[in-house]
Amino acid sequence: MARRGTEAFPELGAHCDEADCNQLDFLPFECDGCGGVFCAAHRTYRGHGCAKAADQGRTVVVCPDCGDSIERTAPGQTEPEILDEHVRSRRCDPARKRKPVCPVRRCKEPLTFSNSNDCKACGRKVCLRHRFPADHACAGAAGAAAARRAGGECAQDAQNMGSGGWALPASIRNLKIF
Repeated sequence: MARRGTEAFPELGAHCDEADCNQLDFLPFECDGCGGVFCAAHRTYRGHGCAKAADQGRTVVVCPDCGDSIERTAPGQTEPEILDEHVRSRRCDPARKRKPVCPVRRCKEPLTFSNSNDCKACGRKVCLRHRFPADHACAGAAGAAAARRAGGECAQDAQNMGSGGWALPASIRNLKIF
């Protein structure tokens, strides 16, 4: 068992259980195999020569069909045996591995967590390239207004209004900067 702390602060830190080290570490690691307390240099099973290291190994096999992670239950199981058991258990569904794609015509972009956007007008989930209502033929009311803006109807209406529009004065329109 490692000695705890210093004389002034007995609850602070612990000495490394490695015989050659005995370093005082203020953030010690406790081995879940042997229960010893170790410094950062000896915290791994190999670092302190843990006798129970073989019992603690957990391995996982990833199914190539559905993408599920299957934990190895018996230590002697091989990967093909685990995958065969997984397929026989009827939990393997290849349809789950396929990612949804953008619903816009001719767009095959997969919709992931960071590459998708929910349209507030129509509620469709689209890729970032088609996030604006005018880009994905939005059926919502905002989509119609965006389509008009993209067509330039709003700008033409404002210029045709005459005095109430946003047209620039002639002196600024003819200004040339060299």
